[in-house]
Amino acid sequence: MDDQRENIFQSRCFIGNKICSMIIDSGSCANFASTTLVTKLGLPTTSHPKPYKLQWLNDGNQLKVTHQVLLSFSIGKHYNDEVLCDVSPMDACHLLLGRPLQFDRSAIHDGRKNTYTIKRDETKVVLTSLKPSQLLDAKTETFKKESLFFNGGCFIL
Repeated sequence: MDDQRENIFQSRCFIGNKICSMIIDSGSCANFASTTLVTKLGLPTTSHPKPYKLQWLNDGNQLKVTHQVLLSFSIGKHYNDEVLCDVSPMDACHLLLGRPLQFDRSAIHDGRKNTYTIKRDETKVVLTSLKPSQLLDAKTETFKKESLFFNGGCFIL
């Protein structure tokens, strides 16, 4: 259990039929989709209604967030969702889910187990994080097909 003490919630999700890296971060005030994800999957974007500058999601200088994408994703067999994400270059993951998802889904984080319980369509689903030993470099595992899945996932309560 102590191996989760200093770890953020990291997992994998399906976007279309591609496996993508995902982080849930309560410190983020928005949901983000990486520019790489949007470009590689050819996802349609819309202009952001209130563009803003961002500095902390990549190694470069300030970025201007100017676009959004409506993203459908799934985790395991039991959790499917759709979120509006700001589009930004990111090195950490393909999909970063912040406070908007947690608030909208009444998510409850268990810090000791590093799980999230999310209410979706009147069903409670527990999302499980990958263990540190399971984390793979997102850059080398980007967009592989379904044949490689992960031990993290979800289960229904």
